[in-house]
Amino acid sequence: MIRLQDHFTFTLRSLTRTRFRTTMQLVAMAIGVLAVVLLTGIGEGGRRFVMAEFASLGNDVLVMLPGRKETTGGLPPLTGEGTRDITLEDAQSLMRISDVERIAPIVVGTSRLSISGLSRDSLVLGTTQDFFSIRDLAFSQGQAFTTREGSRSRSECILGATLRDELFGPKRALGQWINVADYRCRVTGVLTDSGTGFGFDMSNALILPVDNAMQIFNTEGLFRVMIQIENIDAVPAMTTAVEQQMKLRHDGQLDITIVTPDSLLSAFNNVLLIMTFAVAGIAAISLLVAGVLIMNMTLIGVAQRRAEIGLLKALGASSKEVRLLFITEATLLATSGAVLGMLIAEFILWGLRFKFPEVPFATPLWASVSAIGVSAIAGILFSWIPAQKAAKLPPVLALQAQAGK
Repeated sequence: MIRLQDHFTFTLRSLTRTRFRTTMQLVAMAIGVLAVVLLTGIGEGGRRFVMAEFASLGNDVLVMLPGRKETTGGLPPLTGEGTRDITLEDAQSLMRISDVERIAPIVVGTSRLSISGLSRDSLVLGTTQDFFSIRDLAFSQGQAFTTREGSRSRSECILGATLRDELFGPKRALGQWINVADYRCRVTGVLTDSGTGFGFDMSNALILPVDNAMQIFNTEGLFRVMIQIENIDAVPAMTTAVEQQMKLRHDGQLDITIVTPDSLLSAFNNVLLIMTFAVAGIAAISLLVAGVLIMNMTLIGVAQRRAEIGLLKALGASSKEVRLLFITEATLLATSGAVLGMLIAEFILWGLRFKFPEVPFATPLWASVSAIGVSAIAGILFSWIPAQKAAKLPPVLALQAQAGK
């Protein structure tokens, strides 16, 4: 009977004796686990980033978009396309509904900005002063629009932090004039660096009063309308009230979609989870390939070590012990390769987090545990046939076959 200590010593010596074969099996399994852990970590990081960005909108904000999307389990029409425009008057009429605290009509487009010989294309967002309160945006310099409600909008604009640096550098931005296509506006405020939120990169955006933006883009339709309500518990009732108000203004036709924070987050979370699992499943195929390689290498090892197997049996080792030796060897290789692959993947994810600090790249615990567990199981399963073949070798025939070479 082989002692446990001798069992592992024998296994380690066998692995170190065949360095090339051992290295190939380690690399194969490491690549398989690397693919699973890395792709899952990237997918999970993307999912967390998107969920955090959309969750930042708040539970007390509804979003109204043109076009009707029935509840069929799909995503809402975030492009803002519809058969009938939502006008600025439509948006302003929502303030007549009780429990509506603020509204922020939004127009979005891209336009060329120019100042002092410098020019660049930029996101231009038209909205009202309430947008900054709804989105909880802070100012590093200046203030929000000074135009009072109901009066003609002034030629003013607000810059995102990155856009301000690119256009003005170390120079003062407040009070300066910027050309937006054929329109001129004076900078009255600069946002703090808030990154991307709800589909808008505010750091690279120029924000104008909504009616001025509608003139620039020659449109009467709004991209979307944000509606902040006073009572979070009244979301279903407010959704119905907004729909009824829009039906009255659109000749009895319900041609808008109200997106609630919960439905939006749930839809995106489900889609992104499915994508993460799908990517992990595709990457797991590499583990299957690594398992087949382990089986082939173990079969080669059995053929090359017939004399060794015969000697072990002649010295009293049972078929079970011989089988266990080969299974232990393959399992140790698979597990070591899995740990190596996981460490490399975590190092790459660390590099991605350093490069893109806003995205929380991280491998979920279930992916890491599953990758190592599947690797160990693959080592056992794919080495079973070669180990069984080695265990069935009669000691005399094994020694004779080797002696006859």
